[in-house]
Amino acid sequence: MRPLRYSINVTLDGCVHHEAGIAPDEESMRFWTAEMERADAVLFGRTTYEMMESAWRRPATGTWPDWMRAWEIPFAEAIDRRKKYVVSSTLNALDWNAELVRGDLASAVRWLKQEPGEGLSVGGVTLPLALAELGLIDEYAFVVQPVIAGHGPTLLAGLRERIPLELVDRQEFRSGAVALRYRPTSGSST
Repeated sequence: MRPLRYSINVTLDGCVHHEAGIAPDEESMRFWTAEMERADAVLFGRTTYEMMESAWRRPATGTWPDWMRAWEIPFAEAIDRRKKYVVSSTLNALDWNAELVRGDLASAVRWLKQEPGEGLSVGGVTLPLALAELGLIDEYAFVVQPVIAGHGPTLLAGLRERIPLELVDRQEFRSGAVALRYRPTSGSST
């Protein structure tokens, strides 16, 4: 069974808005590229899919835009070539190597996890909350940014029951950010 891994940047006060943390640097982009390389496919909700597509999809010209720095290209290439599954009841068609996931979320994700491969990656805010509630996330990776945002959406806000986790890895960045990797303790993941 391939694991489902949730990874996201989070501020010290729990904000997960993509603009609330520190702008990516070369070191953090290497981390995010390695995370993407650990997955065969990515699972997104509609909002995150549209945001990621607008930022990281290879242009029709085949040439990455001038604003993209050389150390961002490996991440862009990694996400661009990944299979994407998008949970949405409002989208009718997708491209960017993506297909819609409809119907019962728990059944659909369990089916995706049963497929052969290295892993599934999920990001965003709303979909990961639903997946955590269902006990379907096998690993959590949080890059804790040394910033207090003071406002914005927070990590897994509204979770009904706590999820006990064990720390399995820690990596410090020169920026002061810290990547923390956790797995649910036995019996808390499906």
